[in-house]
Amino acid sequence: MPRKDLHPRQRLDAPTRTSAIIDAAADCFTRRPYAEVTVAEIAAAAGASEPLVYRYFATKATLYAAVVRHAVTELGAAQRAAIAALHPLTPVHAKIRASLGVYLDHIEHHPRAWADGLDATQEPPEALVVRTAARETYVTELAGLLSPNPGARHRYALWGYFGFLDGACLAWTRAGCPADERSPLIEAALGSLQGALGDWAA
Repeated sequence: MPRKDLHPRQRLDAPTRTSAIIDAAADCFTRRPYAEVTVAEIAAAAGASEPLVYRYFATKATLYAAVVRHAVTELGAAQRAAIAALHPLTPVHAKIRASLGVYLDHIEHHPRAWADGLDATQEPPEALVVRTAARETYVTELAGLLSPNPGARHRYALWGYFGFLDGACLAWTRAGCPADERSPLIEAALGSLQGALGDWAA
């Protein structure tokens, strides 16, 4: 007797299926740490079989790295859009403030997953490669906004700014991402960058 599947899986083209798996995985990894999530769980959430997930992603680590890459790409696009929406003559510190607002929105929606990304012991090496490349892009784009002096001080200032931002945002997430502390956090981050550069027109 032919098998009658009560929940037949929908046939999707490769890009759509890949996107569905990444979306399902992102939801799973947002709710629980990487080590606790299984591929079987992700497959069920994506309406796919476990072997089908492995057809698109060789390992759970490569799937997780794809999730991180997708999140980084979306965040970067949202930050660039926020800056592009401002008047061309908007001061650079106001552009960075707008970008920070988008960043805090992202963290507030994924506080645990974002915090886990700061701990290399919580994630596979594949994700670390993605995050390292993303940080280099952030520094390059910030330099593009500021046009800093090419000397060592300003290079360290840009990298140090993101280190400060990591620490400040981690404290914010541990406090529960209080809305009334968003502005002080942003001002502290801007102050750290301005202090390290010595001047916005560095």
